[in-house]
Amino acid sequence: MKEKGKQKKQREEKQQRILETGFTLFSSRPIESVTMPEVAKAASIGRATLYRYFTNKTELVIAINAWKTAEFYNQYTLTLPEENLTKFNAAQRFELYLDAFIELYRTHKDYLRFNQFFNIFIQGQHNQPQQEPPYNRAFAVIEERFHTVYRLAQQDGTLRTDIPESEMFTVMVHLMMAAATRYALGLVYRPENSLDPESELILLKQMILRQYRAS
Repeated sequence: MKEKGKQKKQREEKQQRILETGFTLFSSRPIESVTMPEVAKAASIGRATLYRYFTNKTELVIAINAWKTAEFYNQYTLTLPEENLTKFNAAQRFELYLDAFIELYRTHKDYLRFNQFFNIFIQGQHNQPQQEPPYNRAFAVIEERFHTVYRLAQQDGTLRTDIPESEMFTVMVHLMMAAATRYALGLVYRPENSLDPESELILLKQMILRQYRAS
């Protein structure tokens, strides 16, 4: 029994090494350009061993996505503001949500890159079920908590409530997420003496705040 337990642990450790290696490769460049032999070599295992765990690249990519979905959800939601921030008004809480996107760029560029490459890759795979992007569950939590912010704004008047809640939330998520993703991928024009990406994200945050703060 002890030997079986040891073998199971070794198998789990090897599988985790494959997932971590695959994530490193798949978050560094488009998934289409990464081969299974590359993954095997980087994970220090034979090709046959890799295929015993994952029969093809699509299966591996989906497994990595499932692992990262859970990990990302657990890590990222810890950075979100809680509903019981009684000393903050609605506008201040809204700013905390915007700051969470800047923190996402600061600490999880690999997540942002992987998500972009994953979506492109999986869309090109025929007969594959729709897969959840790594950040979707975390954003569902943001949307729930944002509802509390909007209701508070209706009371304290620090945010505009003539704009629908859904529009304000969608603009916040789409603009901040799109900008953070493009910076993580390096898909931006960077003229000489331009601001660094993080400073530009802060500027975008300030522009969104000006749009939605009550006069």
